[in-house]
Amino acid sequence: MSEIIDFIVKIVGNLGYFGIFLMMFLESSFFPFPSEIAMIPAGYLAYKGEINIYIAIIIGTLGSVAGAFFNYYIALKLGRRFILQYGRYLFFTESSMKKMESFFKKHGEISTFLGRLIPGVRQYISLPAGIAKMNLYKFCLYTAIGAGIWIMILTFFGYYLGVWLGNEINIKEIIQTFNTSSLNSVEINIKSYLHYIILTMLGIVIFIALIYILYRKKRK
Repeated sequence: MSEIIDFIVKIVGNLGYFGIFLMMFLESSFFPFPSEIAMIPAGYLAYKGEINIYIAIIIGTLGSVAGAFFNYYIALKLGRRFILQYGRYLFFTESSMKKMESFFKKHGEISTFLGRLIPGVRQYISLPAGIAKMNLYKFCLYTAIGAGIWIMILTFFGYYLGVWLGNEINIKEIIQTFNTSSLNSVEINIKSYLHYIILTMLGIVIFIALIYILYRKKRK
């Protein structure tokens, strides 16, 4: 997998904003491309003044929505059986589908928003939405909000890596942090910081989900 990711980064890594769009499109579609490899380096490049951080966030969000819509459309048109039959060639299993469907059934449409904030879920939450024929406007809106929040977190994290570390780190090391098991002390610290951010995000997701469930029960 790391060789495939390295190849993708080399191909689109020099395309600027369009490269960000392509990588986030892949991240949101079937291919499990890590969003960290796209948006954290983008934030670091923004720190160095090579790109605009706000344009990078917008482009990354658009790429995520486009990739999510790709999954949604496939699920809508081709159905569950087709996805399970051919998904295994793209690292997607029946177990993954069952988890996504269970998540979608428990939390309804808001799962499209919450799912974009959960690692291992955000890539595939569009599939049960497509199978359930979720309203397209709501799907795009919730996807854009959830993806936008996650992308902002990663991009600003990359920006502040530049503030904290300056010239002690470079783009190659940032990418290696999330694409190899052999890490130096700086890369280990970066991964640890992001781990804490993800745990905090999961806590927020659980809190929002509980508030939403209590609100729905109260309405009923």
